[in-house]
Amino acid sequence: MIIAPFVTAIVPCLDEETAIADVVAGLLTHGADAVIVVDGGSADATRERSATAGARVVVEPRRGYGRAIQTGIAALPPETGIVLFVDGDGSDRLDCVPTLLDPIRLGHADFVHGSRIRGHRERGAMSPQQIVAGHLAGWLLRLTYGARFTDMSPFRAIRRDALARLGMRDETYGWNLEMLMRASAAGLRCVEVAVGQRPRRGGASKVSGDWRVGLRAAWAIGTTFLRLARALSREGRPAG
Repeated sequence: MIIAPFVTAIVPCLDEETAIADVVAGLLTHGADAVIVVDGGSADATRERSATAGARVVVEPRRGYGRAIQTGIAALPPETGIVLFVDGDGSDRLDCVPTLLDPIRLGHADFVHGSRIRGHRERGAMSPQQIVAGHLAGWLLRLTYGARFTDMSPFRAIRRDALARLGMRDETYGWNLEMLMRASAAGLRCVEVAVGQRPRRGGASKVSGDWRVGLRAAWAIGTTFLRLARALSREGRPAG
């Protein structure tokens, strides 16, 4: 009898009381065995609603998307075999969780990335700058590593042992791009699946809703690509 790997979802969030309970419940319904909500110091009822819905809540008051994710990874249950990453604003289509998990469960992939650009994307779900950024990142990754990604979606799943080998470091919004680059450079079996996107159900966008924040995030993504490309080259990880 084959025992399916234990799946833990990590959900970083800040002031997302409107959506978080449904996100936690949806994850537990669609394939997650445990949910860790990493709260960035919410001033609303995000923590309480997360816990009531069945999540373990970990508080990380220091700002930084990557830092929140690292805090969630440090809190993973020891039995975790697959780590699932999901946003807490309700924009990810949680009915697509099995689509992310199945290639890993079946032994066909180490890392599965969900593309919001592919699949059904509801009107207003993504800003123009997010779409352009996804295409640009995909072009850079294909040019440098031969990888074929179309987005920088945070909705993704990875084998825990593979994640541990990547050596993730970024503490900002560059985390998602860093994982794509490191997974490609490390030769992981990478698969991209269509997951589409819905408009956010709660909270305020930390990137796309404000052009100033969006520009800072774009700068972080651009500098992350250049810095990490140089670092991976020094590490001797082959491109392509």
